[in-house]
Amino acid sequence: MRVADYIAQTLVKHGIHDVFLLTGGGAMHLNDAFGRCPGLSYTCCHHEQACAMAAESYYRLTNRLAALNVTTGPGGTNAITGVYGAWTDSIGMIVISGQVKWETVVRSTDLPLRQLGDQEIDIVKLVEPITKYAVMVTEPQSIRYHLERALHLAQSGRPGPCWLDIPMNVQGAKIDPTSLPGYDPKEDAIKYTTPDLAATCEQVINRLKTAERPVIYAGSGIRLGRAYEDFLRLVNTWKIPVVTAWNAHDLIWNDHPYYIGRPGTIGDRPGNFAVQNADFLLVLGCRLNIRQVSYNWENFAREAYKIIVDIDESELKKPTLRPDLPVHADVADFLAHLLQHQVEPTQHHQQWLDWCLIRKEKYPTVLPEYWLTQGAVNPYCFAQALFKELPPGEIVVTGDGTACVTTFQAASIKEGQRLYTNSGCASMGYDLPAAIGACIASGKRRVICIAGDGSIQLNLQELQTLVGYQLPIKIFVLNNQGYHSIRQTQQNFFADNIVGCGPESGVTFPSFEKLAAAYGIPYRLCREHATMKQAIQETIEGEGSQICEVFLDLNQPFAPKLSSRRLDDGRMVSSPLEDLSPFLDRDEFMSNMIVAPMTE
Repeated sequence: MRVADYIAQTLVKHGIHDVFLLTGGGAMHLNDAFGRCPGLSYTCCHHEQACAMAAESYYRLTNRLAALNVTTGPGGTNAITGVYGAWTDSIGMIVISGQVKWETVVRSTDLPLRQLGDQEIDIVKLVEPITKYAVMVTEPQSIRYHLERALHLAQSGRPGPCWLDIPMNVQGAKIDPTSLPGYDPKEDAIKYTTPDLAATCEQVINRLKTAERPVIYAGSGIRLGRAYEDFLRLVNTWKIPVVTAWNAHDLIWNDHPYYIGRPGTIGDRPGNFAVQNADFLLVLGCRLNIRQVSYNWENFAREAYKIIVDIDESELKKPTLRPDLPVHADVADFLAHLLQHQVEPTQHHQQWLDWCLIRKEKYPTVLPEYWLTQGAVNPYCFAQALFKELPPGEIVVTGDGTACVTTFQAASIKEGQRLYTNSGCASMGYDLPAAIGACIASGKRRVICIAGDGSIQLNLQELQTLVGYQLPIKIFVLNNQGYHSIRQTQQNFFADNIVGCGPESGVTFPSFEKLAAAYGIPYRLCREHATMKQAIQETIEGEGSQICEVFLDLNQPFAPKLSSRRLDDGRMVSSPLEDLSPFLDRDEFMSNMIVAPMTE
C-alpha cells in the first residue's frame, strides 16, 4: 500500500468523507489516492484559498473535519489565508500538502538555499504560527503517528488546523500498515488549571443566588465544544437574560423568552445595556475580543462579577480581560457540572429580566425611518426582510463588511437557523467558498450566501464551482459601490481624501448581470423596498444557484455602533459600550443606566 492510499483510508476510518482540493504535480499520489478511495468524495475549487475556506465552513457547520489537499509551492501558500481564518476562529482542519521529493528539499542539504526543488517552499515553517501541528513527513514509517496526531489535535481541546506536508517520494512509498508505530493522545493531554469543577460550579451558583442582575454571555465555543444542548438547558433553567457574542448569534433565536441582544462595538443597545448594567456575568466559550469589550476594556461590565470559562488558559490571561473567576475548562464539562445544581430564579432575577426585555422591545436595530429610503435599499431593511422569508433551520453564510455587520445586527434569527462568517481573519472573499463548504457539508441543502460586491471579487472564480457541482446556493450581492466599510472609516478620519474604496477612488467593478450570464446563473436585481420581498422570494425559491444583486443606500452608516463623542467644550472622548452612536438624549440614556455612568 502507498502512503497516499494509507492517508486516504485513514481519513475515512476517522469519519472524514469530503476533501476540498486543487490538483498539482507535487501532490499527484495524494490526488490519485483521494480520487480512488471508497468513502471519500472530493470537491474541486478553482483556488486553494477557496478550498481552505470551504473546509473551514464545513467544520463550522457540522463540527466534522473535511480534508484540504493542495500541491507544493503556490498550492500551499495560496491556502494560508483560509488556514489563518481557521486558526483565529478555533476551527478544526486537516491539510495534506504535496511536496517535492526529499532529495530536492532545501532542508535535506543543510544549506541556506532559497529553493532547490521545482516550486519548492518549506511550507511548514510558514504555517507553524497558525497551526496546532505542522510537520513534513520525511519517513514513510512515521505516517501513522503524524496522521493520528494531526487528526487528534485538530479536534481536541481548542480546535484548529493541522498540516502534514508529504514529499513525493514519501507519498508513493510502499508500507505495511500493520507495522506502523501509532500515536498516544496522552502525549498531548490538556492540563486544566481549574481541577475541581464541582467546587468551582458551587462557587458560581452561590454568586448567582446573591446576584440581582445576572447575564449569560454566550460564545461560539459552545457549539465547538459540543455543549449546545446543555447550554439551552441552562438558559431554560436559570431564566435570566442571555446575550450572544459576535459570530454566535445563532445560538439562540430572537423570540426566545430569555434572549436580550447582541453586545459589542457594533452590536445593539439592549445587549450592551444588559452587559454594562450586570452585577454577574457568566461568559461561556467566548474569547471576548476587542469587538466585544472595546478599546475601553477596563470599563467592560465594570460592576459585574465576571466568570469567564475558556478552554485556552492564555485567553484568560490576556491584558484586555479582568475575570474575577477565570475557569480554565472545557465548556461541556463545566456545563455538565453546573447543571447538577438546582437553581430557582429569584424575584430580583425576574425583575431584571423584565427590565432587559423592555429595552429589547424599545430599541430595535431596524428603525422605522430606514424603511422610508427611496431609490435604493437600506441594508438593515434587507437583512430584516430576508430573514422574515427564511424558514427555521436555514443556513446563512456571509462575507465581511456590510454583509456581516448589518446582517448580524438586524437578522431576526429563527430556531435552528445558522448564521456565520469568519471573524478573526475576516478576509474578503470568504463568502462564496464558505457557502460551498456549507452546501457540501449539509448534503447539498440550500444555502444563503450574502456577499458584498467588493468581497465576492476575491473568489469570484468559485461561481463555476457552484455551477459545476449544481449547488443550490442563493447569492445576494450587496452592491454598495465597493468597500463601504472602509469608505465609512475614511470618511470619518480623512473626509477630503477617499482612496481605493470604489469607482470614485480607483476601484471598479464589472456588471454582475453579465457575469451571471457568463456562468449561466439566473440573475435578478432589487433597487427599492417595494420589490424587495418578491426579489428575495424568487431568489431563494429558484432552482439551483441564483444571484440577486441588491443596490444599497450608501448614506446608511453602521448603526448603532461605538463611537467617540464631542463634549460641549470641544473635547473628544471614547464612549463606553452602553453609549452607542447615534447618541441618545442624555436624560433617556440615564434612564437606561442602573450602574453609575462613566465620568467624562
